[in-house]
Amino acid sequence: MTSSTDDFALLCRLVSDLCGMNLDESKQYFLESRLAELASNNDVESHIDLVRQAAYADSELRDSLIDAITVKETQFFRDGATFAAFQKYVVPELVDQKARCWHMRQLRIWSAACSTGQEPYSIAIALRETLPDPDAWSISIYATDISRSAIHQAQRGWYTAHEIARGLPQPIRDRYFVPSGDGWKVIDQLRQMITFVRSNLLDTFPVKGPFDVIFCRNVAIYFKPEQRRDLFLRLADAMPRHGYLIVGSTESLSDLGPRFKTRHAGAAIYQPNLGPAVRS
Repeated sequence: MTSSTDDFALLCRLVSDLCGMNLDESKQYFLESRLAELASNNDVESHIDLVRQAAYADSELRDSLIDAITVKETQFFRDGATFAAFQKYVVPELVDQKARCWHMRQLRIWSAACSTGQEPYSIAIALRETLPDPDAWSISIYATDISRSAIHQAQRGWYTAHEIARGLPQPIRDRYFVPSGDGWKVIDQLRQMITFVRSNLLDTFPVKGPFDVIFCRNVAIYFKPEQRRDLFLRLADAMPRHGYLIVGSTESLSDLGPRFKTRHAGAAIYQPNLGPAVRS
């Protein structure tokens, strides 16, 4: 089931409208191979008909299509330099800021595009390993992803031995996971720190700010420029001036103007500047 050039361009537009992935001709084999089995199982004659049916009529098929085409490459403490900077700089700076406030010590963190949960669990572990007295803090971590199956796995908090071995040192594993069948399950203390919600970042955010820290790594690279710009400006709106926006190690927000300033060079950590957003 191979698409013509015009059909594939239409297919890419439909996929972009559905989940924000901005694909071009170089991704034709990737996209068509991901959709082939789904189209066959649903007795759909073309990829375009499949996406149209998913987008406009069949919500269950839409979930299956999104699961088929979204990239779920992840691991615990992915990009060690980012988490090292988070623990060495961001958390201590937040502790100093909060110490000057009269109200209860609280941290609100959002893991956007959390995939199967390794990122938010890594954040929770990093906080417990870094805060001088983690139980004295009210910590809320919100984790969202467009994939329903990814959110279900993240909520379950169970990982195979191979998944656990990717990025998780044994001492950390033994403190925060327990053996379960032929894999490992996150301890309840960690799981209770996180709220998982299915969400499309192109839509209205499902949780309201302000957030002290937002992780939004390696998802906007698939968006059209205008979608990417709008996303990051909306994220900035959901943060206070002293908040931290953490993007992928190869991403930069320098092209988005003065709304963002680099906070920690080399770690892709930014802070939002206050002021009206210019969405042009």
